[in-house]
Amino acid sequence: MTTVQKIQELEHEMGRTQKNKATAFHLGILKAKLAKLKRELIAPSKGGAGAKPGEGFDVTKSGDARVGLIGFPSVGKSTLLSKLTGTYSEVAAYEFTTLTCIPGTFKYKGCRIQLLDLPGIIEGAKDGKGRGRQVIAVARTCNLILIVLDAQKPMTHKKIIEKELEGFGIRLNQEPPNIVFKRKDKGGINITHQGPPMTHLDKKSIEGILKEYRINSADVTFRCNATADELVDVIEGNRIYCPCIYVINKIDTITIEELNLLARIPHYVPICAGKEWNFDELLEKIWSYLNMLRIYTKPRGQIPDYDAPVVLPRTKRTVEQFCLRIHKSLLEQFKSALVWGTSVKHHPQKVGKDHELNDEDVVQIIKKV
Repeated sequence: MTTVQKIQELEHEMGRTQKNKATAFHLGILKAKLAKLKRELIAPSKGGAGAKPGEGFDVTKSGDARVGLIGFPSVGKSTLLSKLTGTYSEVAAYEFTTLTCIPGTFKYKGCRIQLLDLPGIIEGAKDGKGRGRQVIAVARTCNLILIVLDAQKPMTHKKIIEKELEGFGIRLNQEPPNIVFKRKDKGGINITHQGPPMTHLDKKSIEGILKEYRINSADVTFRCNATADELVDVIEGNRIYCPCIYVINKIDTITIEELNLLARIPHYVPICAGKEWNFDELLEKIWSYLNMLRIYTKPRGQIPDYDAPVVLPRTKRTVEQFCLRIHKSLLEQFKSALVWGTSVKHHPQKVGKDHELNDEDVVQIIKKV
């Protein structure tokens, strides 16, 4: 049996198994087996099927952030790319116009954002159909995913695309589970709880999942009410937790009542790419979901440079990261920094390299003499 056939067999068995306390252990084992098989598809062996990225898919990362456009054929991804970036991507009224990854770049609030128009995804992409595996492999490198949906059939496509991305280890709009997992050479399996009561997993299920991975000694600390899927994700260690916006395109083809119904979808933005409707809200939401900071540089004795900010992710907002973003040699010469902005109490304030910056702070680096 091929890997894909084994996956289908396991999914069929899980589908016909009732979900209750009596079957929790069995389902946990099946989920672990399924994750191991899917890992082979996510990272195939060298020389195996799908090992090569494919023509047009090996795109050099540029700009401050990377955003991927994913959707079924002919939902308007190419039009959206052309309108936002000025990059030409072939547009036509038939499916599968885009056959390779088309990159473009646009600026917003001083941040250069690389936008990738990926070929139309189809059902079964995670199993190797079409060029879906290459599409999703590129999606794993993105800081944000825009799932573009046709306003006339959004929910059907939404579920299919989510399933395909889920199968490739991409978790949309989710935080990593608060589970601390540490393998050991000896000492057996030690399970501790430091959070809410566990209602999805018991000791037998946890040990069964670990045994499926041939893990006989490990420390596992649960700080949340984790599920079997979340425990498997932590053990696998290759999951991508990525923010996602659902872009509902072609809203000029539906009624106001239908548009109000679509407003119930979380993380959504309605647009009409062809007529450039609601682009302001889309760009603002992209900026918000990227969660970036703009830090302005100030040379000694000069005014700050407000035209070319240094863009940092909020998770890496220290003065040290700011220096590394400019050039690593700057950190070697670093003595202190003067900061103006909301992250300090008085202006300017002398700070060290561990100081955390806020959006639109101004920084002047003082070098060692």
